[in-house]
Amino acid sequence: MDILSIAVDVAFVMVMLGVALAFIRLIKGPSLPDRIVALDMMTVQIVSFCGLYAILSGDTAFVDVAIVLALVGFLATVALARFVDRRRAGIGEAGPTMTQPHTEQRK
Repeated sequence: MDILSIAVDVAFVMVMLGVALAFIRLIKGPSLPDRIVALDMMTVQIVSFCGLYAILSGDTAFVDVAIVLALVGFLATVALARFVDRRRAGIGEAGPTMTQPHTEQRK
């Protein structure tokens, strides 16, 4: 066994441990932003898993899968962050909520 295969095996174990810990954080929370960060962390670790498997197998198709997964994960994180931001600002599907009555006078 050469040093590369040992390093890849150790990296597989570490990545799977990280995915398991991120999954626990995803389940436990305690808040929605914590869950979003855990989901993003899982996405990054799965991307690294695809890269490690590409190294192990020598198949470059898994690098393409990793790139696509990274792009989708980035877009999902941005969308979820925007959702949280809009939720905190009180903007729902129907638009901004009115917290004060309309005070503009007509002429």
